[in-house]
Amino acid sequence: MTTPMLEIRDLRVRVEDREILKGVNLTIPKGEVHAIMGRNGSGKSTLSYVLAGKDDYEITSGEVLLDGENIFEMEPSERATAGLFLAFQYPIEIPGVATMTFLKAAMNAQRKVRGEGELSTPDFMRQVKDAGKTLHIDADMLKRALNVGFSGGEKKRAEILQMTLLKPKMCILDETDSGLDIDALQVVSKGVNALRDPNRSMLVITHYQRLLNYIVPDVVHVFSDGKIVESGGKDLALELEAEGYAGFDAETGQNSTSPGL
Repeated sequence: MTTPMLEIRDLRVRVEDREILKGVNLTIPKGEVHAIMGRNGSGKSTLSYVLAGKDDYEITSGEVLLDGENIFEMEPSERATAGLFLAFQYPIEIPGVATMTFLKAAMNAQRKVRGEGELSTPDFMRQVKDAGKTLHIDADMLKRALNVGFSGGEKKRAEILQMTLLKPKMCILDETDSGLDIDALQVVSKGVNALRDPNRSMLVITHYQRLLNYIVPDVVHVFSDGKIVESGGKDLALELEAEGYAGFDAETGQNSTSPGL
């Protein structure tokens, strides 16, 4: 049996005295794209932050396996080099650090962990140029400080550029469509779809069905009150768009219908 790319087992998380995640169970096979949809405050972004290793969250039970390895035994940097990538809803700005400098440092850090030598400048420039074509990223944008003064669309394109260059095996996209107009959404989605691969999985977190018109998922999960309450095919996203989340609230007692969840 093939090892799933990501397995989340009965994950429970607190912030101070409030339980945010209340027993999350999720299995994402290799090569699949899964989407999580839910209203504000349901815990979707908390899940992404916990997976990436953000501080201030108390994990009270459960485990998360990335390609069979327990990520809770890894520091955030180790999770990244193991192949986990989080594209933020609101990418942070890093004044004084040029985008190109950041990209080269990230790629070389990853190569060092794998026992590989540093990229030569010509090889690095070629990879960035090739990856930037689909995302409409030009040289001027790469010379600017990372995300400083970038529009919402530029920030998201820069995130997908990082993902393209680092080639993670598990991509988590947190509200990637947030703040994007339709043109920027199409460009970003094209970049994401170019990364679909039998050995790469994705978890797309979103409020709205429109993103899933461009990044079509294999499975859609409904998140409510800190847990997955329903799972199904891509038509489930259309149902949510038409009827809203009220019918899927956790207190209704509906259970997940997806195999392995």
